[in-house]
Amino acid sequence: MLARVGLFAAMLAAAGVPLYIHLPRYVTVEMGLSLSTLGAVLLGIRIMDFAQDPALGWLTDRPGVKIRNWAIVGAVGLAVGFWGLFGVQPAASPVYWLVAVLIVIFSSYSLLTILFYAQGVRLAQSGGSDGHYRLAGARETGTVLGILLAAILPSVLGYRGFAAVYAVLVFAAVVSMARVWSRDGAPEAPASLGLRAVLRSKRMRWLLTLGLVNALPVAATSTLFLFFVEDKLKLASAAGIFLLMFFAAAGLSAPIWAYLARRWGAKRVLVGGMTLAIVSFVGVIGLSEGATIGFGIVCVGSGMALGADMVLLPALLSVALDQEELEGGAGFGMWSLVTKLSLAVVAAVLLPLLEQSGFVPGKENDANALQALTFGYAVLPCLLKVAALFLVLALPRSVRGT
Repeated sequence: MLARVGLFAAMLAAAGVPLYIHLPRYVTVEMGLSLSTLGAVLLGIRIMDFAQDPALGWLTDRPGVKIRNWAIVGAVGLAVGFWGLFGVQPAASPVYWLVAVLIVIFSSYSLLTILFYAQGVRLAQSGGSDGHYRLAGARETGTVLGILLAAILPSVLGYRGFAAVYAVLVFAAVVSMARVWSRDGAPEAPASLGLRAVLRSKRMRWLLTLGLVNALPVAATSTLFLFFVEDKLKLASAAGIFLLMFFAAAGLSAPIWAYLARRWGAKRVLVGGMTLAIVSFVGVIGLSEGATIGFGIVCVGSGMALGADMVLLPALLSVALDQEELEGGAGFGMWSLVTKLSLAVVAAVLLPLLEQSGFVPGKENDANALQALTFGYAVLPCLLKVAALFLVLALPRSVRGT
């Protein structure tokens, strides 16, 4: 069962690298759109998510809903959307085409993510808190394997080749999970109460706030990663290697973080992971052109810190949903919303400000533009991570997962 969960997690994660890391550069360099345009498009889609993600959570929590059928719908949408984005030339104006395919991709991605994590709550219930952390370790290990696949294939096969391989991966993941989807163990409360119950819970509100603040620095570094490597460090040929180092560190550390959480408690381990992230962000600030070794060290440190976030925060949310008998779809619908809201904030604020500083991807940029890029990639995420760390330190005892 864990292997099937890991494969499905890999499929979802393989969609994330192109969407959060490659998309900004692909849209600006390959499609010829501006950073401000991309920011406006992503903001508009996130506004749609405000209604869509909680609604999807409510929909999938309704009694009698056939989860397997909705998983098939989401999988088809994800495969078709990726082929439309990376596999073919726009059939209309690039802006309108981008909006259309991103709506299909993000809607499908949201649906599958909500279904997957809600199912995880039900699968892990029999094992208590330890069951959640064991499942999280397997799930996030699969996640990182999918990320590594997505980091390698675009550079080897090109984006069109990646889109074709990804469609096959989607099919394999859906088939493997066919017998896993089940509503056994789901709360018997009416689904219409799910969202309100989640928002009424102080424990859930605290975790959702933490999730939003903690996701902001990740969104900023993911969005600006290729810009920083290629335009500031002038190490375009090493971008794929840096991605592999980053995600390999996250993947190798994921089971370790899960083990440490079971032994020492989630709060202590989260503090350690976030401290490592802050140190890594600080290390980026002083890097100059050609700093291959220095940035490699940063990639390993920040990747390990990401591993802690990937394992512990969803596991904490799963434990809270389980113990408070809340619907998993509603809870992870809200979690998906706040996570993606972070990307909207970054896209709507950071990208236009970067453009106003004079930064142009793929071109020669002056010192002011590169300084603005460094601020967005390292300084601002460091400050945001400090804020997230304070939220963890102030976690109420009922939220700590200890």
